[in-house]
Amino acid sequence: MKVAIVGSGPRGLSILERMAARIAEQPLPEATDIYLIDSHQIGSGRVWRTDQPEWFLMNTVADEVSAFSGQPDGGPARPGAGPSLAQWWQSVDPRYPGPNSYAPRALHGRYMQFILKTIEESLPENVRLIPIKATVDRLERREGRYRLAFRESAHLTVDRVVLTTGHATPNPTGNQSRLAEYAAEHPGLRYIAGDSAADMPLDAVPAGSPVGVLGLGLSFYDVMAALTEGRGGRYEDDGRGGLVYRPSGTEPVIVAGSRSAMPLPARGRNQKHHDHRYDHVLFTTERILAHRAHGEISFAEDALPWLLAEVELVYYATTLDARHGPGKSAAFAAEVVAAAEEGVPDVVAIAAGYGLADAPRIDLDEQARPFTGRHFASPEDFAAALTRALAEDLAHAEAGNVDDPLKAALDVIRDSRAVIRSLVDFAGLTPTSHREDFLGWYVPRSSFLAAGPPRVRLRQVMALLACGLLRIAGPDTRFLPDPDSGRFAVHSPYVAGSKVLVDTVVDARIPTPDVRTDPHPLTRNLCEQGIWTSYVNRGADGDRFDTGGVAVTEAPFHPLDKDGRPDPGLYVLGIPTEHTRWFMQGGSSRPGFWTDFVQNADAIAADIVTPLRAATPAPAGALTH
Repeated sequence: MKVAIVGSGPRGLSILERMAARIAEQPLPEATDIYLIDSHQIGSGRVWRTDQPEWFLMNTVADEVSAFSGQPDGGPARPGAGPSLAQWWQSVDPRYPGPNSYAPRALHGRYMQFILKTIEESLPENVRLIPIKATVDRLERREGRYRLAFRESAHLTVDRVVLTTGHATPNPTGNQSRLAEYAAEHPGLRYIAGDSAADMPLDAVPAGSPVGVLGLGLSFYDVMAALTEGRGGRYEDDGRGGLVYRPSGTEPVIVAGSRSAMPLPARGRNQKHHDHRYDHVLFTTERILAHRAHGEISFAEDALPWLLAEVELVYYATTLDARHGPGKSAAFAAEVVAAAEEGVPDVVAIAAGYGLADAPRIDLDEQARPFTGRHFASPEDFAAALTRALAEDLAHAEAGNVDDPLKAALDVIRDSRAVIRSLVDFAGLTPTSHREDFLGWYVPRSSFLAAGPPRVRLRQVMALLACGLLRIAGPDTRFLPDPDSGRFAVHSPYVAGSKVLVDTVVDARIPTPDVRTDPHPLTRNLCEQGIWTSYVNRGADGDRFDTGGVAVTEAPFHPLDKDGRPDPGLYVLGIPTEHTRWFMQGGSSRPGFWTDFVQNADAIAADIVTPLRAATPAPAGALTH
């Protein structure tokens, strides 16, 4: 039997780990070859490859990351029982900074290499792991088997194929296309499309030149690091809890902006053990389904009110404990839960009865768009407001994700992903609500508020603002061609005098996955054959929403062809299925938990391995030229 896993990033490696764990529990009766295929680094993939610079950081603390499906049990590391990223890091680095540190992505890539080696050493003699560094451009079905054609002029025929391909790099559209075309027409200008910052040609940006950076999310911090630390600059402690930036003299001047004009807020200082799990008392799948107004779910009407109530419950309970001591919130929480029997509780009103009427309310729009509706008389005026907002966010983050009411409450959004997936995946929402309420309104706000960078990143932003190497234009930043100057113009309509001319525009946003626009030859080949189709959310009233995610079955995630039929020999997991399912871009599990990340991998592993035990030997596959 021959099995190919195309894509060896976290998803592919997790499937391989679960296959190996199952094989160890019950050996296979026949010889089996597992081909692990990646166009970049086998076992780490492109995003986590080990040769990238150390200044690209993860945004999850090391203690909460594991690529093993079980914790160490006293025996040797092996599939099903191995160290977390933090435990492994501590074992290999005498300068290990502690479990709540944020590892460089390259270090996580080395952790993945350790896991790959552990898996390989665990396999019995009749199971071979065969790494292939190549790009798969075509897949064809031939007499019940699959022929993979490589860009490198080789091909491979196998019995099962798992597709866990990563981020695509679609062609620019809309204003991005306009900027790219303008740059192509004007020598000396550059437009750098959205991608992983480690793969952007940022070295081409000249020292001292102004560079516009579109987006202030996680990728912005990577671009910022590459153009500062990556140019030889360094940060020093200012003695007051902040940083001072010492330029090398080779940096460009960064002019950044986004709709919100607020860099992604920092993650709260981690105060939770890696096995912490938040237990929802209001926002549960069962409660939403029981209280929905119609047969189909509207996210805005049926789900969001309960989620906001859960957020408010944690916010006010944490505030009570902060003001009056631990345990003072128990009666308040019990009253909220009791009120929920009659419908969505008025948490704010109940909190007022406990003396919390003066506590500022949580408004997701205000948190995600703090400068909405405000006009600023000058760039200096906006910079002062921005600095105050950054300092306020850092103060909340330093207080911690348990002790600080705001950060504790916003962590509920992160902890609610599994509940949301249970409601959203596979057309759980009405088409309109899926498109507008969920993807259009909620997802941008949850991404902004629940997926922030380490606190040090905001200190770095403040240091760069102070030394003049970074400027944020203001709310609703516009990046446009400027024919009068032959350059690009960056400005905010809400900040007087904010216009800056730049020679380079960098799109610091990761492109949204969409099977319809993905230009990769393999995707195009699969779509043209009708093997992959875009998942359509069809409502009872005839409404429809074409999501752009690959249509798959529920576990074990076989793709549905143009006639709606599943292919039992193919599996698709991760980024290509984004929007069919939600948050498929997550790249790890947590130590000791069988999160859906592990469950998904195990479902595919079980579907592959179990039939192999009863199968008859298949014709030998061969890599040929």
